[in-house]
Amino acid sequence: MLTVIGETLIDKVISDTAPPRAHVGGSPMNVAVGLARLGHPAQFLGRFGDDQYGRMIHNHLANNSVLTPLQADGHPTSVATARLDPAGGASYDFQLLWELPQLRDQQEKLLEGTTLLHTGSIATMLEPGAADVLGAVQKAHPNATISYDPNCRPTIITDVDFARSQAEKFVALADVVKASDEDLEWLYPDRDVKESARQWLAMGPAMVVVTRGSQGPWAVVVRGESEVKAPVTSVVDTVGAGDSFMAALLGALVDRELDGAQRRNDLHHISVEQVKAVLAYAAKAAALTVSRAGANPPNRAELGTT
Repeated sequence: MLTVIGETLIDKVISDTAPPRAHVGGSPMNVAVGLARLGHPAQFLGRFGDDQYGRMIHNHLANNSVLTPLQADGHPTSVATARLDPAGGASYDFQLLWELPQLRDQQEKLLEGTTLLHTGSIATMLEPGAADVLGAVQKAHPNATISYDPNCRPTIITDVDFARSQAEKFVALADVVKASDEDLEWLYPDRDVKESARQWLAMGPAMVVVTRGSQGPWAVVVRGESEVKAPVTSVVDTVGAGDSFMAALLGALVDRELDGAQRRNDLHHISVEQVKAVLAYAAKAAALTVSRAGANPPNRAELGTT
């Protein structure tokens, strides 16, 4: 079982020229859907309310074969509202609640059988839930591969020193880390992006991957460094591209039977050639996602083999 812990929310867009639009969002939730579409059994541990928006989220996950063992709670579902001005500029309003008492109370049962646990984004930086997520990662670490994507949100988590401290806690526990060049530039403004990734690798992960948009991804592992070009594609929008990349990256490692703590040594000695193949697969997933509207990750038939 692959387990994803993190936030899900409703992205709502309001403008004077079109009816309001609402769709399911949240970086970790997108990763769970991406893994399931690639044929991997996945469960999503996150919160949503017992309301209309919460039912939208639950239905979206169910329709994509993602298990949701946590029950809806009595609080409103989190919402991010974008208000567009006549020129198309957006101002944002966030109504976020991040706490997971069910995870804390049922941790052992929920993590049973997990061979890979992924988390990141707001879930690892917004209290009080971030502490529960860290506890779950610590609990899962002896048995599961841990993956992490900081997916920084400076408009929500504005204290960069706090964000850096939180990110480093999870990096130190992770086997696989993916970050965008923008993440690393924000967290470490006085350091080269690749050097920041190398510093993270020295903290314990087997692999640190940096996504760089049209430049393509780059990765560093114990045996060296690797990069691939971004596939040429027509860009509709970039929503969910990083999450599709993350899901395919993890899926490719699972396909190579590199998940589970018993395979941690093998993962930490992955070859540069294997890394390049994994990066190419993940980059293809991201390219397919940006070629269509919204966070719509590919399935295995579309993406092909690893």
